[in-house]
Amino acid sequence: MHQDPSDSPVHSPGPAHSTTTVERGSFCLARCSCGWSGAARRSRDRARTDAQEHSTDLDR
Repeated sequence: MHQDPSDSPVHSPGPAHSTTTVERGSFCLARCSCGWSGAARRSRDRARTDAQEHSTDLDR
């Protein structure tokens, strides 16, 4: 679905968000350049999902 930009709220441009995963011992966690950090997970896939969900939440 396409949204007309004139209908969307005005947002001031912020820093770009870049998510990564970081390993700490047997745990993996997602981090973002904005300072957000996800929960420590034993599953790398779950940490990547946390990062994706964070990015998705920013688009709302």
